[in-house]
Amino acid sequence: MTTTASSTTAPVANARTLGLAHYAARGVLEHVLARHGATFQQQVTLRAAVTADAPQTPDDLVTQVQGSLKADPADIRATLDELLAKQLLVADGAHLRPTDAGRELLAAIGAETAPLTARVWGGIPAEDLAAAGRVLALVTERANAELAALTA
Repeated sequence: MTTTASSTTAPVANARTLGLAHYAARGVLEHVLARHGATFQQQVTLRAAVTADAPQTPDDLVTQVQGSLKADPADIRATLDELLAKQLLVADGAHLRPTDAGRELLAAIGAETAPLTARVWGGIPAEDLAAAGRVLALVTERANAELAALTA
């Protein structure tokens, strides 16, 4: 049996391997989201509203989602409008709060993705996950600093 270098040598973490892992995992999530009639940005925005300690203003949610996704604020505002139209968020004065339907959607998505996530992440040694977490946190910090410098 012949083995190749790629099957015997661990790949080096770099922008490409990070991107491939991100898009593979996101593809799994987006497949589930599509079955529920939701987009990735809608799910991220709704999750931000659901997990907030206090009701959020539209500006609060735009800021939080922009920090996570680096998306255009106008696109995030359009996503807020979509979530309001689907009655997954509701206006409560100056704040937006998730509806029961919004909470139920996130719960359904979570229940459907849990076994998929377990298969993707299962069996990876804790020390490998810790090392990857440290590296990814550093890459995120550095990339955020570079983006801030580019947009200043």
